[in-house]
Amino acid sequence: MLAKVFSCALVGLDGAVVQVETDLNPRSLPAVTLVGLPDAAVKESTERVRAAIHNSGLVYPRGHLTVNLAPADLRKEGPAYDLPIAVALLIVAGQVPPDLDTFLFLGELSLDGSVRHVNGVLSMAHLAQEQGYKGVFVPQSDAPEAALVEGIDVYPVDTLGHLVAHLADYNPIEPYRAELDLEGDPPAYAADFRDIKGQEHVKRALEVAAAGGHNVLMAGPPGSGKTLLARSLPSILPRLSLSEALDVTRIYSVADMLPAGTPLVRSRPFRAPHHTISHAGLVGGGQWPRPGEISLAHRGLLFLDEMPEFSQHVLEVLRQPLEDKTVTISRAQGSLTFPANFMLVGAMNPCPCS
Repeated sequence: MLAKVFSCALVGLDGAVVQVETDLNPRSLPAVTLVGLPDAAVKESTERVRAAIHNSGLVYPRGHLTVNLAPADLRKEGPAYDLPIAVALLIVAGQVPPDLDTFLFLGELSLDGSVRHVNGVLSMAHLAQEQGYKGVFVPQSDAPEAALVEGIDVYPVDTLGHLVAHLADYNPIEPYRAELDLEGDPPAYAADFRDIKGQEHVKRALEVAAAGGHNVLMAGPPGSGKTLLARSLPSILPRLSLSEALDVTRIYSVADMLPAGTPLVRSRPFRAPHHTISHAGLVGGGQWPRPGEISLAHRGLLFLDEMPEFSQHVLEVLRQPLEDKTVTISRAQGSLTFPANFMLVGAMNPCPCS
């Protein structure tokens, strides 16, 4: 028996549809074969799914199971495929109806059957809306984030058993509705520009830079307030529009850096990496590239304290992102482009020779 459900993979900041195909051969010895270029976390999903099905009071199918994650040439990573694999197995076991082609399933399973948070839900929900899916089933904690995408039903799932009851029309799950409030005050910044006394000429220069989106380099002796002025600068930048807030939220969602209980980033980012950071940590990188500090500072501010302490190579790789407002990272598997429209603020002590 063959079953198909749909899930989603992350490619940079974008989503890609993944088809989870499951074939059951009841005449063979019990075993599970997982194919489709999975990483270690995906390979381990078979044991999590087995325990979650048993502990949810459901019947695990007996026989040889082949699970294929298509397309086979796209790398699959992370635990987000637990829920779609479980649903596909329950379809071949006859416990879930098979007509689920218009939905996406996302979520990591605990051994007790509860559904855990996964990263990148906003990009995945946006893909579902673009591809014309009716709805997306996501972990309950991720529903506020997924519901930021309009035109698609978002179903919060707390446990595997609850999802099966919903699919069997026994205990329906109501779609989650987002309540966006961009009119209220954004979260407080670490420092407020209006609370700083003195340094009027520096404050005036920073006001001009904030108004025009210019980059700034401050030079002065230790203790003169360079770091405090830089940390207070986001408080005078214009407020994020909805489209800007969604851009920033998507980056932080993929990087799994959204604060708990904050589905939408409403304040401009402020990133202050240490001078020992590598160029890959600054611009992004890894075997499968992830956003770096300059992308995490998108629509916000990147502060380089003690700027001369940064290595020459790290500073040189900033040239192209500062000009193009994007950064392209190339690897053997392909190239990915991340946004990097940020305001650069540097601080340094005077040269000892002066």
